[in-house]
Amino acid sequence: MNLVDWDFAVTVGSRVAGPGPEVSAEEAAAAVLELREGAARSTPLVREFTGLHAAAATAPVLVVDRAGWLRANADGFATILAPIVDKLTEKKGPPSAIAEAIGSRVTGAEVGLMLGFLGSKVLGQFDPFFAPHGRLLLVAPNIVHIERELSADPTDFRLWVCLHEETHRVQFTANPWLGDHLLAQMHAVADTIEPSALLEGLRRGAESIRSGNGSVLDLVSSPEQKEILDRVTGVMSLLEGHADVVMDGVGPSVIPSVAEIRTKFNQRRKGAGSLDKLLRRLLGLDAKMAQYRDGAVFVRHVVDKVGMEQFNAVWTGPETLPSKAEITDPDAWVARVL
Repeated sequence: MNLVDWDFAVTVGSRVAGPGPEVSAEEAAAAVLELREGAARSTPLVREFTGLHAAAATAPVLVVDRAGWLRANADGFATILAPIVDKLTEKKGPPSAIAEAIGSRVTGAEVGLMLGFLGSKVLGQFDPFFAPHGRLLLVAPNIVHIERELSADPTDFRLWVCLHEETHRVQFTANPWLGDHLLAQMHAVADTIEPSALLEGLRRGAESIRSGNGSVLDLVSSPEQKEILDRVTGVMSLLEGHADVVMDGVGPSVIPSVAEIRTKFNQRRKGAGSLDKLLRRLLGLDAKMAQYRDGAVFVRHVVDKVGMEQFNAVWTGPETLPSKAEITDPDAWVARVL
């Protein structure tokens, strides 16, 4: 059963995202080289600041264009959705060839539109589901586009981005159980899905989006699914907030214009156009911005209270990860874990 035509999704997404800013061959080569060097330079900086040690020669760093990011994410989504597709096939049986072809192409177009919008925005991403140890993607056209938009120093901005994304690579490669834990949450979602409930959830989610009162997150509707989503939200808030704390902690010592970059970058988030803001809300990206903010507050509070070494108990295993509630109540996490 093919729930999504992933090739068609990549085709649609590539058209929506476009190629990115115009750069000469020399500029493109220089950007790729500087991003690779920035990622390599970031590794010891992240290790020294966090105390996390990632094994050498794991989780490769790839500098990609927008189409490369789209293909990587299509592959990642296919991996995540595989248990859900298997469960639906088991419960409902395979559809006819015609129904499958039409249905997968429609969903492929919808996913492609979403990926196309994101593919023009994302600066970098760690893919924890790429075998065997994940991979780090740095999206060169988007990084060049934003550094130009902010009138930022290219070398400084590229290293700033690399510090954040390399922190994600270190989080997962220093703690190999973390990717397995997130994938297990996807399997847990599959175990809660009934075909009739899925259809009802899709209808309710579509209505809420059309009315402007919801996001794609509304597709997760049952109490069991919301409980899983809360667990994932706690993890993602930790990961994003931790990376922001690292980039702001390391940045001043190695990036001369880091304060200016942070100010301009935060201001840019506020100044997005109305369509951009609408799409961000519908895709749940406003929630992601909250993850950066709340997660960073959590990490800073705990580190200020007990130090980085004791904070690193958070990486022991699933049981020491903060819940969604603990992200906004870090003292509760300290009391429970430490």
